[in-house]
Amino acid sequence: MNIDTHGHIDQSLCGKPLFVEGGNSQVELVTTPQMAADEQGLVHGGFIFGAADYAAMIAVNHPHVVLGASDVKFLKPVRVGETVIARARVQEVKGKKYWVSVSVTKDGEELFQGMFTCFVLDKHVLE
Repeated sequence: MNIDTHGHIDQSLCGKPLFVEGGNSQVELVTTPQMAADEQGLVHGGFIFGAADYAAMIAVNHPHVVLGASDVKFLKPVRVGETVIARARVQEVKGKKYWVSVSVTKDGEELFQGMFTCFVLDKHVLE
């Protein structure tokens, strides 16, 4: 598995890559108490979005890929201690613009879905 982007991601926060190949990826996120939004153990949606975004970035897998936009839906809650899988697939490419669909599931049940619009830049976005 060769990952050419986002090399400094904290995998405890954004997930661990399980698969990256041919415009497809899978990322596993094990949720922890630090991700809780409340005393009942609801995981803050930002962590689920982060795993989905990371899956989209490594599906494109270019050193200068950035997120430009997203259209997402949170379908079901995630609880601390649950493990989710983010699956991303490049759906379309036009020049430097990539559309990547992402689905996050737990035990085969979809919890999140989104379309991420990514751009591959000529140089690092901060240069």
